[in-house]
Amino acid sequence: MLYKSLVSVAVCAIMVSGCSQTSQSDKQYAPSQTLDVQEPMASVLAPEGSEKYKPNEISPVRTVADTPVSTFAVDVDTGAYANVRRFLTRGQLPPRDAVRTEELVNYFRYDYPLPTDRSQPFSVTTDVAQTPWNSDTRLLRIGLRGYDLSYARRPAANLVFLIDVSGSMEDADKLPLVKTALSMLADNLQPQDKVGIVVYAGAAGVVLDPTSDPSEIKTALNQLSAGGSTAGGEGIELAYATARANFMKGGVNRIIIATDGDFNVGVTNQKQLEELITSNRDDGITLTTLGFGQGNFNDALMESMADLGNGNYAYIDSAMEAKKVLSEELSSTLFTIAKDVKIQVEFNPAYISQYRLIGYENRALAEQDFDNDKVDAGEIGAGHQVTALYEVVPAGSKGWSSERRYADNKRSAGGKQDGELAFVRLRYKLPDGDTSRLIERPVAATLLADAPAPRGDMAFVTAVAAFGQKLRGDTRLGDTNFADIRRLAGNPDGYWRQEFVKLTELAETKAPIKTAQLVD
Repeated sequence: MLYKSLVSVAVCAIMVSGCSQTSQSDKQYAPSQTLDVQEPMASVLAPEGSEKYKPNEISPVRTVADTPVSTFAVDVDTGAYANVRRFLTRGQLPPRDAVRTEELVNYFRYDYPLPTDRSQPFSVTTDVAQTPWNSDTRLLRIGLRGYDLSYARRPAANLVFLIDVSGSMEDADKLPLVKTALSMLADNLQPQDKVGIVVYAGAAGVVLDPTSDPSEIKTALNQLSAGGSTAGGEGIELAYATARANFMKGGVNRIIIATDGDFNVGVTNQKQLEELITSNRDDGITLTTLGFGQGNFNDALMESMADLGNGNYAYIDSAMEAKKVLSEELSSTLFTIAKDVKIQVEFNPAYISQYRLIGYENRALAEQDFDNDKVDAGEIGAGHQVTALYEVVPAGSKGWSSERRYADNKRSAGGKQDGELAFVRLRYKLPDGDTSRLIERPVAATLLADAPAPRGDMAFVTAVAAFGQKLRGDTRLGDTNFADIRRLAGNPDGYWRQEFVKLTELAETKAPIKTAQLVD
């Protein structure tokens, strides 16, 4: 049933409803508050003409004597990379808080092996290399790779597109690009899949009952136009109701929200919105967010909604990115193979004296959260990869902080040279499970002693991490510049890696001309 017979009337009514109102952006709504995964969602709303990013301080140095254990939730979002690219191609440096280094690193695929069987949904790889910017430290890489899911074997999907058609979405890089992106997804549906479309502006409405016909989906998308204010909260409620009414047991049930995140009306009760997303997540309806556009973009809200909804967050800045996220990586985007995935690394003081985790600042967890199955963490989709880099100081080498002067202030970490420089633990739940499973891996100390200069994939990972940290103003990179990063990346194969090299050139040449300003 193509976009209800009243679709034109419904959409027009929505537009008229929004356009007949005075601007909502100057009402008494407080600016959106940035949040952590475990903190409340951003209350409402970025003022018009600003972009909102979560405060994102650079991860601190830790001493093994004081803090031997590092714990964090995995992150497979890629929104930050595409958003950084958007700024650089406009000749601007991105705001530092817009750069989440782990999302830049995880934008690319690396040579991690496939898991041997699905009883353990991902493989675990560890290796060590010399640090290009500090001869006294080493880089420890931890890589996860989820099993791939072929097109023919993936489960049926019940998808609801929740599309922002408010006035702020009329630009070419917003609603027109939304239509292109979601049309690509429609082309990759299987007969058992169903897609419904809900829109919101001054009001919310269903413009397409769930269907498996790509032509009906595309026709409904093509009918949409932008206008009015943004009743985001009402739209989310209607999208969840639509998904619940068509729930597929054993299948994928997911809301895909496409917006610039400028929720300026309709969200009057933050707690109710959080409870709505959380309760539906717990009942098996997840939420993916796709961010579009510039100027009033609310990155903080997009990221936090996806985190709370057990989904992922991508920023779509071009048709190429839409194809990557919603066609080439569709299985990763839609089909979760492990949830609440946490990583914990315990360092052996006999080999490591200090360390720092590069990125994952807003994914940090308390040590005791690792064994607590009630603590929400990250999800891994089919074929997803996760990479974490630690910069570590070998015992006896010069560290970032000097030894303390007074005996009572010194702590001896001791440690036994047992051949393990660190011990890696991972916890995860299967998609339909409530109890976590544990994977444990020692990291051999011989990797530290024999660490080579980074090469191949390790060199490229290191280059991307350095690029992110350089954009964030990380002083521990020393004198490393964008040309050094480009040399480290080498001459890689493939479109996306070659594009990364070009971005380092833009950062070096265009960015100093004009720096993006973030409106508080």
